[in-house]
Amino acid sequence: MVKIRCVVERITYQNPENGYTVLKVRVKGYEDLVTVVGSLLDANVGSVLIIDGNWKIDTKYGRQFMAEKWEETMPATIYGIEKYLGSGLIKGVGPKFARKIVQKFGTDTLLVIEEEAERLIEIEGIGKKRVQMIKESWQRQKEVKNIMLFLQDHGVNTSFAAKIYKQYGNESIGIVKENPFRLADDIWGIGFKTADGIAQKLGFGKEAYVRLRSGIMYTLSALAEDGHVYSQKEQLMEKAVTLLEAEPEYIIMTMDQMLKDKDLIQEEDAIYLPPFYYAEIGTANKLLKLYREPICDKMPPKIEVSRIEKTVGMQYDEVQRDAILKAASAKVMILTGGPGTGKTTTTQGIIAAFKAYGLRILLAAPTGRAAKRMTEATGLEAKTIHRLLECKPPEGYQKNEENPLEGDVLIVDECSMIDIVLMNSLLKAIPSNMRLILVGDIDQLPSVGAGNVLRDIMDSNRFPVIRLTRIFRQAQSSRIILNAHRINAGELPDISNGKMADFFFMEKEDPEDAVALIVELVKKKLSSYYKTPASAIQVLTPMQRGVVGATNLNLALQEALNPQGEGLRRSGFIFRPKDKVMQIKNNYDKEVFNGDIGIIESVNIEDKTLMVQFDGRQIEYDITELDELVHAYATTIHKAQGSEYPIVVMPVLMNHYVMLQRNLIYTGITRAKKILVMVGTKKALAYAVKNVTVTKRNTMLRQRLGGEIQPVPDTAKMKME
Repeated sequence: MVKIRCVVERITYQNPENGYTVLKVRVKGYEDLVTVVGSLLDANVGSVLIIDGNWKIDTKYGRQFMAEKWEETMPATIYGIEKYLGSGLIKGVGPKFARKIVQKFGTDTLLVIEEEAERLIEIEGIGKKRVQMIKESWQRQKEVKNIMLFLQDHGVNTSFAAKIYKQYGNESIGIVKENPFRLADDIWGIGFKTADGIAQKLGFGKEAYVRLRSGIMYTLSALAEDGHVYSQKEQLMEKAVTLLEAEPEYIIMTMDQMLKDKDLIQEEDAIYLPPFYYAEIGTANKLLKLYREPICDKMPPKIEVSRIEKTVGMQYDEVQRDAILKAASAKVMILTGGPGTGKTTTTQGIIAAFKAYGLRILLAAPTGRAAKRMTEATGLEAKTIHRLLECKPPEGYQKNEENPLEGDVLIVDECSMIDIVLMNSLLKAIPSNMRLILVGDIDQLPSVGAGNVLRDIMDSNRFPVIRLTRIFRQAQSSRIILNAHRINAGELPDISNGKMADFFFMEKEDPEDAVALIVELVKKKLSSYYKTPASAIQVLTPMQRGVVGATNLNLALQEALNPQGEGLRRSGFIFRPKDKVMQIKNNYDKEVFNGDIGIIESVNIEDKTLMVQFDGRQIEYDITELDELVHAYATTIHKAQGSEYPIVVMPVLMNHYVMLQRNLIYTGITRAKKILVMVGTKKALAYAVKNVTVTKRNTMLRQRLGGEIQPVPDTAKMKME
């Protein structure tokens, strides 16, 4: 094995999924830059690395150094120090200040920052505030480096170091040594397998209680991410045995202890994590209680729909008239239907009826985009459910049983997206005198979170349901809408194209060719023909991974649409001004939520921050928070629920066969407002249309609402609902 000492000049390529990196580095004694390849995900431009590895001749790329092990060290030369400081590693120091500092202090620069940081005020342009920022960042960087070295010694991806430090501070290494499984519980993005890898290196046995407990919690959480509210005991045992490679009796003993400690709750054969158990019971109990409460507002149970039609300037059909009448007489009602069936106009009629009798109306939707559409359609302010409930971390929702919502009617749109935990939180805040109307398309994908709430409520047969099925005349001219209904009925869509069509199919079998065509469509063809900026064209894909997955498509689209300019690097991606990005985690502090899409307005290399605009609101992100953002030139169809885009481009190839399901394709198509272009094969499209084997979700909400399971006292107030 050979050892080289080098300075990182540039990062040519990084794969964030496996850490594979290609660096160009300067090595003493070599005139040209040297290419280094290996797992070097956290190497920064300007970093001084000592790398163990071997030289290799690549037939395509020539001589390369294959890295096996590496560690970072402090630079010793003036050039190296300037490069290191200017890399953006230390908050408050970018290339400009790095040059000034090094010119002043020379090879003593790092010693000055370490021991006499106050002297930085001698540099023109650096004030007390920036000195403090540099001191804190330097200290944090040192601690993060220690954690990185610790993780590297234990064979773990060092990109988690900053997250661990942010959570535990200077106690990080001590906490990880004592119980590495806390990482999986406390830190978003670190799963059981990562924690288990550290634990094994630290000498934790396979049958250690903390390991088995964490593995069971992880298994249940993974099932929840697949939409399950609970696990059947046998299902949990089978998955836990496979994951933990432990004898079944040890897992049974661990589960028994967890049940005793109330870490788990068992009801017959179902095993729940407590938050999901209390959310399911709470949702069932509160919904039934609300429905049984008498109506006590000014609205008569029978109204004249003709008066409402005059008010809104609409003529309703029989089913729509029935919906308005039902809304007038019901405490809880569900309105469902596909695109073009008049959900919006019917909702407008229901609102007009309530307004005619002076009722106070609240409107809400699960996402910012859905709430914005609701506001535009109704002329009334609609809020996201999180904003309606006044979410304030760390206390949580300010609106609840003790401080309920104020109003007479709550209408919630896009209800197929609402999971069991959010529905329970919403119902807690609804007072007994309020009416509730749930609107949604039952044939779309169910919520990303656990549960199948809207379908369970409908299938319980306890509440009035109005299903709109007639496609209105103005919608019949749209092939997008007609094809969505054909797909929903199990029929192949009309893909004959044509100049006046709004639904196009472009045949491509090779995934690489499909990516090239998608890039060309977004960058040139669609944007110029339809006079639509490329940023308003959304690529929706069934999967995250693979050649035509969201990750690779984003890299290709960023390279085509926004290749130039300085940015912040994180986990193999670079974030530049004008990049389209998506938030992938609910962040209650910033009031941005999973699925929100924004545009990067500016990047501050010196301070290692960037500013994103979400629907007119500017939100700042520190470099350590960038794993909450992904590029959003392309997103998965799941992430696009509740959103609409003028133009949608959608790959449908057999590489995605595991995800190709009827409701997925239907949901993707119905996101397009004006134009939809599919790129792929007829075989893949036909496979998706025929495939209705949607995974059944473990949920007992329907049975609880229908009385098949005896009601359980709503102990949510006593517990962590």
